[in-house]
Amino acid sequence: MAKKGGDKRLKRQLAPRFWQVNRKSPRFILNTMPGPHTRKLSYPIGVVLRDLLHVCSSIREVKRSLNKGLITVDGKMIHHPNFPVGLMDTVEIKPSKEFYRFVPSNGHPLLPIKINANEKNLKLGKIKSKVSSKKKSYQYCLHDGRTFLSEEAYNVNDTCLVELPKFGIKNHVQLKEGCSVIVTRGENAGNIGKVEGIKDGSFSLPKRVLVSIGEKTVELPIDIVMAVGTDSSLIQVSK
Repeated sequence: MAKKGGDKRLKRQLAPRFWQVNRKSPRFILNTMPGPHTRKLSYPIGVVLRDLLHVCSSIREVKRSLNKGLITVDGKMIHHPNFPVGLMDTVEIKPSKEFYRFVPSNGHPLLPIKINANEKNLKLGKIKSKVSSKKKSYQYCLHDGRTFLSEEAYNVNDTCLVELPKFGIKNHVQLKEGCSVIVTRGENAGNIGKVEGIKDGSFSLPKRVLVSIGEKTVELPIDIVMAVGTDSSLIQVSK
């Protein structure tokens, strides 16, 4: 059967506002294909390589690099320039031995930061859903679509430190009072703070988190807050 994933290109002026690309010319830009992240919260790998990291000068060069296996995302080779790169993904540029993690920064939901090689296989994943399974275990789904089974009783909105590409849980951070969090979207995107409290949601209001950032305390929806550690972040999430 033919692959049905929508148009492979997008008008530049209709691209998500956080994309750091020229809006004037040319008229079209790569669109993201269906994958682990939505278009509103991701970049196509082709745009990452050409417009953000400037390691390729054209989409033709992007395709050549991908086909040669010179680029990996979370430790896996990617062969399609429309593959989406999103929150906490790691892009490896093999020829230059450079590694970039995509994190919220300076009010933008996604920007690349350079990281050390010893962190290239580590990733933070926020638990989005939890379902009881057989044999007293649970099935969890992370923000990037990965699922895993575990007998450990984690909570939705907690964060797991996972090792890739062979999936394994290295650590776990519970979203609770006193833990360190990063804001993933909105005007505070990229800010790291401490949880002061958690407010229950209602029919009209989502669950909210009180976060102290510097000298101020803000109340944020729990969906845009991600636990990154107890006292400090388990891995690098800022420059």
